[in-house]
Amino acid sequence: MKADKEEKQIESVEKSRLRKFLEAKKIDFSAKRYGVDALGAMALGLFASLLIGTIIKTLGEQLGCGILVDTGKFAMAMAGPAIAVAIGFALNAPPLVLFSLLAVGHAANDLGGAGGPLAVYFITIVAVECGKLVSKETKIDIIVTPFVTVSIGVLLAMLVAPGLGRAASSVGAAIMWATELQPFFMGILVSVLVGMALTLPISSAAICAAIGLTGLAGGAAVAGCCAQMVGFAVMSFKENRWGGLFAQGIDTSMLQMGNIVKNPRIWIPPILASAVTGPLSTCLFRLQMNGPPISSGMGTSGLVGQLGVYAGWVEDIKNGSKQAIVAWDWIGLIMISFILPAVLTLFFAWLARKMCWINAGDLKLEL
Repeated sequence: MKADKEEKQIESVEKSRLRKFLEAKKIDFSAKRYGVDALGAMALGLFASLLIGTIIKTLGEQLGCGILVDTGKFAMAMAGPAIAVAIGFALNAPPLVLFSLLAVGHAANDLGGAGGPLAVYFITIVAVECGKLVSKETKIDIIVTPFVTVSIGVLLAMLVAPGLGRAASSVGAAIMWATELQPFFMGILVSVLVGMALTLPISSAAICAAIGLTGLAGGAAVAGCCAQMVGFAVMSFKENRWGGLFAQGIDTSMLQMGNIVKNPRIWIPPILASAVTGPLSTCLFRLQMNGPPISSGMGTSGLVGQLGVYAGWVEDIKNGSKQAIVAWDWIGLIMISFILPAVLTLFFAWLARKMCWINAGDLKLEL
């Protein structure tokens, strides 16, 4: 009995030391840290690189400005490093760990393919925590900390990122399968799947670009993305006011991912709205995305989705497949992109609040 008591005391002391060590290193194994803080930071990193780069590039193409096109391309190429650094910042990474994440983010994003952002998310978390463990523990910290962070991160990227990329590409395969169905069912499936991908920590834009999602399927994808972005923007207006309206409606609905982890039911209204706007896009308005495929997965982010549809109209007129841009085209684009997502999501959100599925503060963002 005495030996057992001493053993428990020793174990308790060791646990206390480990806890103090982790606290000193600012390592907190919690759902909030990884499921809320890291995801929120990832969304900001993604917008500061891939999304803003696509916006600038599209604007440059429409204005015929080569400088803007090149600027956009450079920003898009930095998606991996930007996401990794953003996550590292949210996890309180020391300077040497934070700067080393540039290489980790690039490797994970490049090897992850369409699932690059998802690969960066998981791999960066591991690399950050490993780097923090050895940070300032030796006299040659300037060598040890970057070596551990980069080596573990890049090696993990080589081993894991391709698999994560294939998993993300399976989402694209499901979308391609959906495009083979009749327009009504295709509209529902594509709209819901791509819309959810836009809010999840994977790149809906990259998936759409990888599988060349255009035509009616591309239009349904635009509808789903708009339902998520505009839907969350208007649904959370009471909590986040104008800043939240523009941050989600023009930037990205991924900002709500942390809140979705806490209460998944807040995702229901935008998803239901996308299930309605998708078939309306394909069957009623016949909205097509014949511009760059990446625009199919952008929604209202910088109005890239709408600019892509317009660019497709212009290209169709040039090649003779379309006579002119008519009023019905504009009505369809405005209804699918803005009006219907807002009205439908507010209606579904009202029902959800009546059922106590959504409560005050569930949609609050830290902007």
